[in-house]
Amino acid sequence: MREGQLGIALKKLKRGLELDPKSAEAHNVIALLYERLGEVGLADQHYTEALVIQPQNPYIHNARGGFFCKRGQYDLADKQFQLALENPLYPTPWIALTNAGLCAERSGDKLAAERYYRRALGANDRFFLALYQMAGMMLEQENHLAARDYIERYHQQVAATAGSLWMGIQIETALGDEEKAAKYKRLLRGKFPDAPEIQLLNQIER
Repeated sequence: MREGQLGIALKKLKRGLELDPKSAEAHNVIALLYERLGEVGLADQHYTEALVIQPQNPYIHNARGGFFCKRGQYDLADKQFQLALENPLYPTPWIALTNAGLCAERSGDKLAAERYYRRALGANDRFFLALYQMAGMMLEQENHLAARDYIERYHQQVAATAGSLWMGIQIETALGDEEKAAKYKRLLRGKFPDAPEIQLLNQIER
């Protein structure tokens, strides 16, 4: 959404809040918009108001967790993700678990990140983002067979990206499967000729 479109959406939400100032959903959405516009104080204010109205809403806690994480407030972020997960009626806990993992990884706590990703996949073994993150972690740990399993499962769920194909190349090269590595290379060059990963591929093929 472009900045002009964000401005239009913001005006509509403000009008909606004037009509229904107790709408937790409207406060949450306007908080997300303010966050995208860089209005940190206003975003925090509306997240707070949304949770005053619906203190157990897992979607708002998850969104606020992401908000804190982007600001480097990792402990506050993790608390929000935990509050989202405490709601037994939360239908998509793997999203908050994966977000908690991403935040833990961003903070440098890779052990906690891996635990969160594994829990996310325990809740939904087809969640693509957790599969991708686990593939990356296993590659980093040089557990290449596990990395292969995760990246192949990822590709079964969503279309390949330049990043996932590059990961596949690294995994198969490490495992010595030249045929699979070559397949990933062809796909990367064919689908993403201008991606930064092409330069990385060129470097290893020199």
